[in-house]
Amino acid sequence: MTRRSLLLGSAGLALASLDTRAPRAAGANDIHIAARPARARLAGADRPRADVWAYDGRVPGPLLRLRQGEPIRILVDNRLEQDTTVHWHGIRVPNAMDGVPGLTQPPIRPGESFLYEFTPPDAGTFWYHPHANGLEQLGRGLAGAVVVEEREPIRVDRDLLWLFADWRLTAEGEIASGFGNRMEAAMSGRVGKTVTLNGSVSAGEPVRAGERVRLRLVNASLARIMALRFERHRPVIVAIDGQPCDPHEPEGGRILLGPAMRVDVVLDMQGEPERSYHVIDDFYDGLAYGVTQLAYAPGPPLRAHPFDAPLTLPRNPLPEPDLARAERHDLTLQGGMMGGGGMGGMGGMMGGAVWTINGMSMTGDGHAGMTPALTFQRGRSIVLVLRNETAWWHPMHFHGHSFLLLTRNGAPVPHRQWQDTVLMAPKDAVELAFLADNPGDWMLHCHVMDHQMAGLMTVLRVA
Repeated sequence: MTRRSLLLGSAGLALASLDTRAPRAAGANDIHIAARPARARLAGADRPRADVWAYDGRVPGPLLRLRQGEPIRILVDNRLEQDTTVHWHGIRVPNAMDGVPGLTQPPIRPGESFLYEFTPPDAGTFWYHPHANGLEQLGRGLAGAVVVEEREPIRVDRDLLWLFADWRLTAEGEIASGFGNRMEAAMSGRVGKTVTLNGSVSAGEPVRAGERVRLRLVNASLARIMALRFERHRPVIVAIDGQPCDPHEPEGGRILLGPAMRVDVVLDMQGEPERSYHVIDDFYDGLAYGVTQLAYAPGPPLRAHPFDAPLTLPRNPLPEPDLARAERHDLTLQGGMMGGGGMGGMGGMMGGAVWTINGMSMTGDGHAGMTPALTFQRGRSIVLVLRNETAWWHPMHFHGHSFLLLTRNGAPVPHRQWQDTVLMAPKDAVELAFLADNPGDWMLHCHVMDHQMAGLMTVLRVA
């Protein structure tokens, strides 16, 4: 198989935006990537390189550009000293291609390879990462983005990707050990202090007055939740988790991004030439910081008036659930420090699990023989009620499907939001709907990786 690395270069040595519309290799239906040890400069140009695990030796890994409805073959080599897999997060792949070791495929042993073959049904922004020793492998750098191109994209001047990750680094700039800390697993997870944009600390991202940019935001952090504000700019959300929504401005001007979530926004650059405007993450109280800046180039605006073109993306072929005939099911999240249920407090930390779903804990990354919490007949419409009885936030990810978010705490969710990862605040209850059309055993889990590894995971079967 020919090696076809699809990484698109950064805009400059200090500027990290990835242009997702750079020329694509003709006939690139075969891709070959390798998970292997590497070195990367995470903390800045003046800091030493860190030992990482990376796809093709790069953090993040190659940006994979696929076409909607066209088959793709991706050969993954494992050059690590432990098992790995790849999960194609948000892409509705066949069950055998989902990348959960034991549950959907054998793990890829050191020195071995696995061929993933699928046809992406949906256009949008997705990503890929391991599902074997996921906490450490993702935490050491194994992540990359996937852009599935629309057949008829909206008109913009540039299409850019920002993939965020955070890192816990030592004074020497290396990735700190201590993955799987039980106290962190019972609280908010492993949150690092160094945040990178496309693999490096970003001082500024180049823009031009008058241009319209499609910005694809991906949160590849282990646990960090982000709330992004664009100083003196008005982003319009056009897609969530790869799925088009009704274009709308984010509530309060903050774009919420839980781990594993993606949000596509359109930004009209109406700032002044030669000025810079902050992009701020202020999710955690009292800990706001600047992620980067929109750095305007000198010179006249690209156009005298704002770009006059539609913002609505073409819908993907998602099967609509029949809400009038839908089965209803409930799943309740419990545990963690200060949480509800029998796993709460320090007592639950003495064993392997500190979280439960409907009273059951599944720890680790997935394995053969996982008992489904629920079984759905193929072709049935499902309304699933998720209740968070814990004191902590949870981005809950469902494999193999996208779901329509119906209500949150009894209030209808506007803008027709289809997602694969729903961010739940403490004590939240959400209703989501989907058609159970993709057969197999599918994981539902929290994407705060410490939470998943410590029990906040289950299996839903479509038979």
